[in-house]
Amino acid sequence: MSSEVLSGMPSQLPVEAFGRVAVLFGGLSAERAVSLNSGKAVLQALQDAGVDAFGIDVDGNFLQRLVSEKIDRAFIVLHGRGGEDGSMQGLLECAGIPYTGSGVLASALAMDKLRTKQVWQSLGLQTPRHAVLTSVADCRAAVRELGVPLIVKPAHEGSSIGMAKVNDVEQLISAWQAASTYDSQVLVEQWIHGPEYTIATLRGQVLPPIGLGTPHSFYDYNAKYLAADTQYRIPCGLEAAKEQELKDLSARSCEALGIRGWARVDVMQDAAGQFWLLEVNTVPGMTDHSLVPMAARAAGLDFQQLVLAILADSLEART
Repeated sequence: MSSEVLSGMPSQLPVEAFGRVAVLFGGLSAERAVSLNSGKAVLQALQDAGVDAFGIDVDGNFLQRLVSEKIDRAFIVLHGRGGEDGSMQGLLECAGIPYTGSGVLASALAMDKLRTKQVWQSLGLQTPRHAVLTSVADCRAAVRELGVPLIVKPAHEGSSIGMAKVNDVEQLISAWQAASTYDSQVLVEQWIHGPEYTIATLRGQVLPPIGLGTPHSFYDYNAKYLAADTQYRIPCGLEAAKEQELKDLSARSCEALGIRGWARVDVMQDAAGQFWLLEVNTVPGMTDHSLVPMAARAAGLDFQQLVLAILADSLEART
């Protein structure tokens, strides 16, 4: 696997080709703290590689800096709204600044969990049954139609922010109300009993899947960024044919949304061995707990090589 992945990476590209690179991080979303850590790591890796890179914490003065600074390209490490939802991508396109990762449409689609599911369903890609919650009556109907347990999700948040597992209608009502403080659109999904996997894609190649384990009720914010007892399995533990099926499904899920550059797909497997697509992250975490760097290491890429490979994609014209 490592030689296959490395063969597609720009190992001989001179760092001067990138010009002056702005690393965009921080922002104002609920994932700001994670983005600050991701941005710091990416900026350090680029500078260590000799790239002329500097950081911009995307706050209220961002537009002024965008105009006043010389920027040849942008490395987007903004998680959540304002950075991962197509808005930053659209702004950079209007400014004529090349950037990393997916474009406007793919970013917006992937950030919207409901529309992501609708695209997948239209193509016959399996994703858990769901309902949209706007009232107590919707909560009661969801329990009748989907059963319990269920998982509640704000439709436009990442890092498991606002998510909760519920076992009855009263818990669902409470979780819906809590999730509504993050997002006016809240989803509830059928709970899939079984292991969870995450699969990174990089410049059109699928990296080794990671099997996840946690003593928490699900892979929540604490398990992702804070806990020391989260388990990461590489190799993921699947038989070869099943692992290939998972990788193929992940590639198809990204292709359906128009993903480019890099991404991370989250998938559940039920007791019958069937895979269920959960979501795609177009600007995944790049912290010391993050999964894409872990998958890249398993494929033979260190963190600096990973960052340079992501940045190199911004040199290619968008179609």
